[in-house]
Amino acid sequence: MIGHELGGRYQVIERIGGGGMALVYRAHDILLNRNVAIKVLRNQFVHDEEFIRRFRREAQSAASLSHPNVVSIYDVGQEDEIHYIVMEYVEGKNLNEIIKERAPLQVDEAVRIATQICDALDHAHQNQIIHRDIKPHNILIGRNGRVKVTDFGIARAVTSTTITQTGSVVGSVHYFSPEHAKGVATGEKSDLYSLGIVIYQMLTGSLPFLGESPISVALKHLQEEFEEPRKLNSMIPQSVENIILKSMRKNPEERYQSAKEMLQDLETCLLPERRSEPKLSFLEDDEDRTRVMPAIKPNPRSNGLRSRGEDRMIREEDTPSGKKRKDWGRPALWIGLTLLLLIAMAGVVWYVNAKLVVPEVTVPKLVSLSLEDAKAKLSEAGLVLEEPVTTQYNPNYAEGIVFEQSKEPDTTVKEGTTIALKVSIAKPLQQMPDLSGMTYDDAVKALMAQGVEQSRITQDSEFSKEVQEGEVLRQNPISGSQYDPDTAAISITVSKGQESITMPDLTGLTESDAKAKLEELGLELGDVKTEASFSVEKGKITKQWPYEKGAAALPGEKITIYISDGYPPEALEYTFNLPVSPVQEGKKTKIRIEFVDARNNGEKQDWGTRTISRTQVLSVNLILAPNKEGAVMVYRDGEFFDTYSVSYIDAKNGTVPIPEPSPVNPPSPSPAETPAETPAGTEPSADPVTAPGTEGTPPDTGGEQGVNQTGYSASGTQIISGQGDASGHKKKGKDKK
Repeated sequence: MIGHELGGRYQVIERIGGGGMALVYRAHDILLNRNVAIKVLRNQFVHDEEFIRRFRREAQSAASLSHPNVVSIYDVGQEDEIHYIVMEYVEGKNLNEIIKERAPLQVDEAVRIATQICDALDHAHQNQIIHRDIKPHNILIGRNGRVKVTDFGIARAVTSTTITQTGSVVGSVHYFSPEHAKGVATGEKSDLYSLGIVIYQMLTGSLPFLGESPISVALKHLQEEFEEPRKLNSMIPQSVENIILKSMRKNPEERYQSAKEMLQDLETCLLPERRSEPKLSFLEDDEDRTRVMPAIKPNPRSNGLRSRGEDRMIREEDTPSGKKRKDWGRPALWIGLTLLLLIAMAGVVWYVNAKLVVPEVTVPKLVSLSLEDAKAKLSEAGLVLEEPVTTQYNPNYAEGIVFEQSKEPDTTVKEGTTIALKVSIAKPLQQMPDLSGMTYDDAVKALMAQGVEQSRITQDSEFSKEVQEGEVLRQNPISGSQYDPDTAAISITVSKGQESITMPDLTGLTESDAKAKLEELGLELGDVKTEASFSVEKGKITKQWPYEKGAAALPGEKITIYISDGYPPEALEYTFNLPVSPVQEGKKTKIRIEFVDARNNGEKQDWGTRTISRTQVLSVNLILAPNKEGAVMVYRDGEFFDTYSVSYIDAKNGTVPIPEPSPVNPPSPSPAETPAETPAGTEPSADPVTAPGTEGTPPDTGGEQGVNQTGYSASGTQIISGQGDASGHKKKGKDKK
């Protein structure tokens, strides 16, 4: 039923309860966008006309009532073999659950609940409806505290004459009224008796009558007195106990005469002036007690008159003795004939008793015996087994064991009496539903609707190419097999979808290496394409498609690779000759060079480090392109010195500016060459050496126009650098001292 749509508008969500006749589900009314409760007749009764009539009668009985304490009926219908009633959904618990959780209840709470139940019964009785099954299971308590009476499944109009149906009593035996148990006509007072038991149970936490069988409980309703509630719970006021005592009288005439009268008592019982009222007492009326019979008085009309017998005696006394003896003959004849007839009759009776009267035997106990042993015991006792034997599942007895007999043990019956037995059979198994295509949650709901506890349902997961992720892939037991919902452990395997492969990084590999790696992982090599690349060596993979490194790929997917075929045609290889000088001539200086060109996408690359003590030219190989310029960065002794840009156009045209070597300081003079101090007032001579870092032609050098001074040799000779040629090599200028 879970997920089924009844009547084109009621979407069944979950099972929330059930009884012997029907199951109750929570559903959503799509048309009115509200939750409703749907009572569905059990499958085993859909062909039983009596149950169908009773089911429809419930809808008719409850639908005729409109009261805040009665569950409202919204709709009734039939779809195929599904008979259902749509009613108000009460979010909360039934009174039986509340009693189990925290009985005994507080007195004021119990009285408040009983008042609302009594109000609902008063409304029903005024509409000529007797509920006939008032018990905590049929009392719903909403979250707002509102009490709702439900389940009018065996309710009947007051005009009905009996609650028996083909000799069986309908209702819940622990809440029966005595007249209900007898199967005689029931009325409003029967509902009040049941309400009294509900109040008793709320305030004491126990039932007034308990027994080993329904029959024994019913007999106690008829014959025994219950223990007074104040003996079980001293907190109950006397006024409340009086309500219980009066509503549970075995004689209906001694109970409340109507629900309205009981309601008025409930509404005032907790008033201070009533709490300590005297205990109610009732006159006992035992029909079997010894009675005193009145004396028989003489009839005045008979005064002075004599009976015929007296007259006859007088007349006989007055007759002569001869006549008296003569009259004895006839009476003696009649007396003799009478005695002879009596003797003959006694003989006939003796003969009948001896030949025709069946002896009595005692019924043995057959419950808990196997069927074969029960047959043997019946035969031994002279009793006959009724055929066919009734078989029925009973959870308290093993298969093939007798759990009920038609005559109680130790009962005296005539020899040859037929005894009916009920024998337990194996528990009927249910058919495992097909869960394929459902989500795990939907599958759990479907199993719970059949009575499987969620704790016995386990989940597993597996990859699958055929079943979508999140849907049931496999189940155990398999669909269609027989299983016991009360004991079976059920395993549900859910699909994780198709298994994926983490894509490896193929860049930098050769085609053969990439193909081997893909096949190892379950992938295939697809198209192989080529492209120019500044950064990847010729013959190696530059990129992959459609999955990048780390992406999830499906098994068997074809992967396209791009292989480098070297630098593009427009690329230009250029050697940049860089003159470098030490900080001071003759002393070691560490030169580090970094460069940027078309190969590294703007990222610096380390050319290397050299240690020099004199001016040198270092060659830096660059790859240039129209949109990818080059640059060289120089560091001396760890400190940044200068950057030299190399454009593609200049390199192609041979017009790259040749950098000047870094200026150097002249070597320090030895002590012998140190000049004498200049006398005071004398001007020092001009030093032709240019300070480090200065540019231009030093004074008195006589150098050529446009030539820059770039440094000094170890002997003090000045080195002049000219423009480089197209190959990038420097032209030497003239040396001057």
